[in-house]
Amino acid sequence: MDFNVKKLASDAGIFFTRAVQFTEEKFGQAERTELDAHFENLLTRADSTKNWTEKILRQTEVLLQPNPSARVEEFLYEKLDRKIPSRVTNGELLGQYMTEAANDFGPSSPYGQTLIKVGETQKRLGIAERDFIHSSSINFLTPLRNFLEGDWRTISKERRILQNRRLDLDACKARLKKAKAAEAKASAEHELRVAQTEFDRQAEVTRLLLEGISSTHVNHLRCLHEFAEAQATYYAQCYQYMVDLQKQLGSSKGDVFPSTFVGNADGMSPPLSTSPPAATLPLLQAVSPNPADGTLNPSEVKPPSSGTRKAKVLYDYEAADSSELALKADELITVYSLPGMDPDWLIGERGNKKGKVPVTYLELLS
Repeated sequence: MDFNVKKLASDAGIFFTRAVQFTEEKFGQAERTELDAHFENLLTRADSTKNWTEKILRQTEVLLQPNPSARVEEFLYEKLDRKIPSRVTNGELLGQYMTEAANDFGPSSPYGQTLIKVGETQKRLGIAERDFIHSSSINFLTPLRNFLEGDWRTISKERRILQNRRLDLDACKARLKKAKAAEAKASAEHELRVAQTEFDRQAEVTRLLLEGISSTHVNHLRCLHEFAEAQATYYAQCYQYMVDLQKQLGSSKGDVFPSTFVGNADGMSPPLSTSPPAATLPLLQAVSPNPADGTLNPSEVKPPSSGTRKAKVLYDYEAADSSELALKADELITVYSLPGMDPDWLIGERGNKKGKVPVTYLELLS
């Protein structure tokens, strides 16, 4: 085995000199070369970026996967450089159980039919959740993880080298002060020049890496926009699925439940009516369907004198019936609300067409 004793002794000597210099600095017995204020600000900014990136990464992982055991499993697969197996979401599993229960109870029974409808919606919600998790992992978590495991490790390595170069430089300055003989002074001055050159070169390398944190922020900003867009799409999908489910359940509710409910057997609870209170009828009539065909008659809807706004459509929307207005992404429409309307809906106008539109599909402009 090739064992270089001289190199080992030299490295041990350098390590010992640095340790002495570091200890004396801590006790205030030696001078320390200070970095300029701009460099110190870059160091502080880099440390802050690293710390907050770690926190955001960990909490986003918790948001996307609340199960700690599943997170540990995914971490191990990632470290072993193996593909993470596809995992069924809780929504998909719940939907599967509901469908199986409906088949067991009888899919043609009212309870079975409702279990099938709700189960299918749960499956759709689960699939949307899985797509959101996958998209966020690729577009948001991966760039944050790459920064911590790539760029930050390089920065940390160069900072350690810079720290060693600074200790060498300050040790040379201390030796020069202690030198008495002319020959010793000349040797110390030569070592100081060499140490100063190496320190300046390493400081410049480290400075360039630290200034690259600005590019990291720009990249993370883009990833953050993509994460927010994916989250907005996911929640909009979930909302629409639930609206569709409500419509399905509402259409069959009258066949299952009577219009009034009887109170407790002891007669303490009065019957509950599904009809709205008389005081709210004038408000509801403003947006109530046409009694002849059960649809909203656009010609009877009058926009208020004030309160109309422009809105940009975010996503395509298919009208469920003639009382709603179909939408196309990126088009501009006029919207307003009427007394007694559901706050999740507005009246939309496009040319001579009118109808109800969901608020979550709009970006109000003015």
